[in-house]
Amino acid sequence: MSTRSSALLVLLSALLAGGCAGTGGRSGDTDAALPAGADRDELLTSIAACHLRRVLQNEDRGATDAVVIAAIEQYGFEVEEMVERANAITVAAAGDAAARASLRRLAGNACERLAALTGAAPGLVRFDRSGNIGNTWVVVNGEIYEGFADEVIDTLRREKAVGLLISSPGGSLYEARRLGRYLRQNGLRVGVQDVCTSACVDVLAGGIERYVTRGAKLGIHQSKVPKHLSSHEGGQLSVVAAALYLREMGIDDTVALAAASVPNDSMYWISVGEALETGLATKLVDAF
Repeated sequence: MSTRSSALLVLLSALLAGGCAGTGGRSGDTDAALPAGADRDELLTSIAACHLRRVLQNEDRGATDAVVIAAIEQYGFEVEEMVERANAITVAAAGDAAARASLRRLAGNACERLAALTGAAPGLVRFDRSGNIGNTWVVVNGEIYEGFADEVIDTLRREKAVGLLISSPGGSLYEARRLGRYLRQNGLRVGVQDVCTSACVDVLAGGIERYVTRGAKLGIHQSKVPKHLSSHEGGQLSVVAAALYLREMGIDDTVALAAASVPNDSMYWISVGEALETGLATKLVDAF
């Protein structure tokens, strides 16, 4: 990380810890070129909306998103500008239902828009009271059972985590996809260094960034067909549901077709190369 970026992070963290009270700090050159066709005022609102999205999701004034930091630095905004715009949006939404609805719509894709503009990877960023970046990961091992998603979500929030490191043989698809959607919506990362098979792969797919080690073992197979469905009907529904979920997560849905070709009592092992190629993994790491 550059010295300039580090200084910006410290400044932003000080503002957040102070309850969004501006200090007049500057992030860079206010004459920096904006993206083609972008309006400075609208872009500032998107930056503020992305920031507010992470703060409200986590009920944490020390939360923001990596793309907020990237956009402030890249396009020469003052940190104070962003904080003031965030405050203005919050005040307007507090007393107006239409403004709250507008904020929800804007915040819904603000971080993704900034990611596309800046080329930075979106993801939850947390600061502690000293202005240091938090790097807490929650480690989870074992089967994905009923109530699993709520338990993991509660732990992630309580520990102020930025990521989940999981090792699991699978289990409930409902719980896995519920957790996966939470991870994606809240900008959390997922890592696998051991074994992640069956429904666990759907948890991995939900990460805003998805890290695997060279030794990670990723496995998929057909889902079990519910008893009230015929094997043919259930098989079709399972493949469609799996493909739609992966597509929702921006991952090549051929992974679902590969799973459909393998009986439930067997396993198709996804190589690290294939995981990276299909988008199931976004980065190869040495270790966690």
